[in-house]
Amino acid sequence: MADPQLDSEISVPRERPDLRPKLRDLPHRPGIYMMRDRFNRVIYVGKARDLKRRVSQYFMPSKRMKGDPKTRALLDSIWDLEWHTVLTEPEALLLEGRLIKEFRPRYNVSFRDDKGFLLVKVNPSEEWPRFRFTRQRVEDGSLYFGPFVHSSALRQTMAFLRKKFGVLTFGRGNPSERELKSSTYQVPMKLSDVSAIQYGERVDRACDFLSGQSKEFLEELKKEMLSAAERLDFERAAELRNMLDDLRKTTAPTRKFTRLSLPSTINPVSDLSELQEVLQLEGPPRHMECFDISNISSTYIVASMVCFREGVPDKKSYRRYRITSVKGQNDFASMAEVVRRRYAHVLREGSLRVAERDHSDGEDGDGPWVDFSETQEPQAEAALRAAVRLPDLIIVDGGKGQLSSACTELQRLGLQEVPIIGLAKEFEEIYRPGRPMPLALPHSSGALRMLQRIRDEAHRFANGYHQLLLKRRISESVLDDCPGMSTRRKTLLLGHFGSVTRLRNASLEQIAALDGIGPRMAQQLVEFLARKR
Repeated sequence: MADPQLDSEISVPRERPDLRPKLRDLPHRPGIYMMRDRFNRVIYVGKARDLKRRVSQYFMPSKRMKGDPKTRALLDSIWDLEWHTVLTEPEALLLEGRLIKEFRPRYNVSFRDDKGFLLVKVNPSEEWPRFRFTRQRVEDGSLYFGPFVHSSALRQTMAFLRKKFGVLTFGRGNPSERELKSSTYQVPMKLSDVSAIQYGERVDRACDFLSGQSKEFLEELKKEMLSAAERLDFERAAELRNMLDDLRKTTAPTRKFTRLSLPSTINPVSDLSELQEVLQLEGPPRHMECFDISNISSTYIVASMVCFREGVPDKKSYRRYRITSVKGQNDFASMAEVVRRRYAHVLREGSLRVAERDHSDGEDGDGPWVDFSETQEPQAEAALRAAVRLPDLIIVDGGKGQLSSACTELQRLGLQEVPIIGLAKEFEEIYRPGRPMPLALPHSSGALRMLQRIRDEAHRFANGYHQLLLKRRISESVLDDCPGMSTRRKTLLLGHFGSVTRLRNASLEQIAALDGIGPRMAQQLVEFLARKR
């Protein structure tokens, strides 16, 4: 079979193409532009309010003469250029971030992490729903609005929601006694004067506003602004003008760019077919499972398993794990534990299905659980294999060490025939069992982008679980009773020291050295922990 890396190198053009015809065709419209190198890899993605003006600047002689070393290196690497127009500049920013996460261009810095734009979340099933910020959509029954490009404008819009509709923002749970009685703390109207049902009607109107049904409110503000200007109250008019600008930015309709709507050549069917070819699989890996370990601190070591079917996430099949048998930070042992637990459970479920089927056929189905590593009759083994729902490909986040640990556990379970690879993040190299050298695919390869998507999703899911556990620990911490201890300070202390026990053993100087703590707070904390022993 031909090596795709070699094929891509053979087809490399020897002479730099003339980009001047493309530059002449650039439109004066907002959009994104992508620059490619001689291997056809995307090396830079940018956005522009005016594509022609922005992109043409790169090819001016002064740009090369006065540019920094990174810019000059980028200009020397450009062999091709493409662009895609959008309706507005915020849309260009959304699309730019989405494409950078997709292609991971070497000359881009922003948007390469798993951090997304702000969303507004409200859960209507709560008795007193609150509007809060988030960066991830979770299937928890909540309503989500966004994403919003202008975070500062969004924060001003949230303040407007409080004043205009009388709804709660931020915080959790039912309103506190202070929130119920005060007319100036969160909302201008006393919540104690309304019922939960009446408050729900306010929430509905605020949701309509965030959904784009804001024309009437914006017209009212505009009239108020003009009236203030006529009265020569220019300070108030300027305040209303800024508010109008923020609200328009927030409520303006913006297209949401999903994976399948990106202006690129990404295609799940094609990506899976290419993945089958480069890994020499028997068929396209329609069912893939990927594992990632998150041990940001040794306080909690967790793992995630995400599942892709037909090239797209199957979130109902996601699983998360607390690592229990590993002491300290040991990615190899942690990977071994989660792979063992996952596929021992899969085999057990398969055995139960076989037992239920045999029982329905009039046979005794109360036999013990067995795995493929034990000697079985060919007919029984075939029946068990048919009942066990194994993936077409297993992916572990890591290199040789993580892969070796996972392969050992699969062999113990008799699943050594299941295809498995490791994807090392630093150089995006693919490690395979029994192969000493990793496989390096072109950055433009659809197969590599498919593996990156499932690996990044596993990383996001594991980190989310880690943060959830840390937040629970913070809320249950003995530090809650310490005077002057805010949530931010608790997060800072426990994130740095890992636990209250380690915090007790830290010196006064170590605690005071943290930003946001200081000598006075550190002294107060040391005395508080001494009293709580």
